[in-house]
Amino acid sequence: MKILDGIKVLNLALNLPGPVAAQRLHEMGASVVKVEPPAGDPMELYSAVWYRDMAVGHTVLRLDLKAAGDKERLDVLLAETDLLISATRPAAMERLGLGWSVLHEKYPRLCQVAIVGYPAPRENEAGHDLTYQASLGLLTPPHMPRTLLADMAGATQTTLAGLALLLGRERGQGGGYAEVALSDAAAAMAEPLTYGTTAPGALLGGGAPEYNLYQAKTGWVALAALEPHFKKRAEEALGIATIDQYRAAFATRSAEEWQEWGRQLDVPIVALVSE
Repeated sequence: MKILDGIKVLNLALNLPGPVAAQRLHEMGASVVKVEPPAGDPMELYSAVWYRDMAVGHTVLRLDLKAAGDKERLDVLLAETDLLISATRPAAMERLGLGWSVLHEKYPRLCQVAIVGYPAPRENEAGHDLTYQASLGLLTPPHMPRTLLADMAGATQTTLAGLALLLGRERGQGGGYAEVALSDAAAAMAEPLTYGTTAPGALLGGGAPEYNLYQAKTGWVALAALEPHFKKRAEEALGIATIDQYRAAFATRSAEEWQEWGRQLDVPIVALVSE
């Protein structure tokens, strides 16, 4: 038996991060119904494999929420739903007759996590992962981000918010509502930079030789010997102390050889994966 067995999740969110959160809840035992518009989820065009993986075990329905018949079908689903996940702007949800005040009155046990771009009073402002990262200094032009940090962090926060609401309901608080702002999720992930620990030249930003990237004879390695015992073990084994000595040492073997050396010595070092 899983912790969310018997819990019913209704996901109205497309793309990311709503489907990621819904899949995590499903992995905890919840049953998930995903409602897509008649044209489907754009994520299927962006990455068909990922789209399918995020919907494994879900029931996927295509409904036009502006059509009376389909809206009635949604009402039937909502009546038996424990947790609703949405990613439509609150103003648009209001226009559809799905604002929280309406939903809470009709379905007092329903919980909802609404994914928005920015916290109130900017909850109806448009944004995307790229713009959230850009506003936090997480981009290095002209390079695009290597991952969708805000969306994936938002998925985690959506999952946690949903679990908290369900727990609150079980403790007698009734159905509840929470907003997850992706800009806030990105800001939380950016805290290492905000506090200066990963700024260029800072301790975790290239300022410590024991926590750095090095070019090997072939490829690159990431060395993370931050703890004193790792640092001491590596430096004693290699007879090095300065960053120039680190660079010279790592240039003598391939990245794969250094990775194996790290395994044998119990020092965190891996070869960088290149695509």
